[in-house]
Amino acid sequence: MASAETHTFRLRMATRRIKAGGVVAYPTEAVFGLGADPDNPAAVQRILDLKRRPNDKGLILIAATPQALEPYMASLDASQWSRMTTTWPGAVTWLVPAANHAPPLVTGGTTRIAVRIPDHSLARQLCAAWGGALVSTSANRAGRAAMRTATAVRRRFGTELAMTVSGAVGGRQRPTAIYCLTSGEAVRPG
Repeated sequence: MASAETHTFRLRMATRRIKAGGVVAYPTEAVFGLGADPDNPAAVQRILDLKRRPNDKGLILIAATPQALEPYMASLDASQWSRMTTTWPGAVTWLVPAANHAPPLVTGGTTRIAVRIPDHSLARQLCAAWGGALVSTSANRAGRAAMRTATAVRRRFGTELAMTVSGAVGGRQRPTAIYCLTSGEAVRPG
């Protein structure tokens, strides 16, 4: 088991690579995720290229706190805010109205953005060390199974990633649920 000092060092190294425009892999609730700075279009495009995913699909943002997600969201009323935040941290992603300036590669060019406070301590710690929101999408090529170990991620992506943060994924067997905040509709059951 890694010491707290080693753990802190790895998170600092990951944030330096993200700041430099790199894509990092890290464990989440069910699978390894790929993450980058949502405000760096080249880094977000790199994720889409690695996944071979169309630009109009959109991506999820994760953060350690709801306040880190606020700059990407349009204003929500108190009821919407409460409904969303009472599920966090948790394996629930919400599609919410996007701020006008939200990155189009993250929204998929739509007026909505997907946001979550993960129920995985290492993913939240990475966001906290970064100091804001991160793009989060499963570590896999489009149409392929997502990877559940750091070893599998390294085998598949190798030097295409700036770093893989080692750690165990959470106990979930399925990806996080996605709900539309305005309609309550389940977009993807969890």
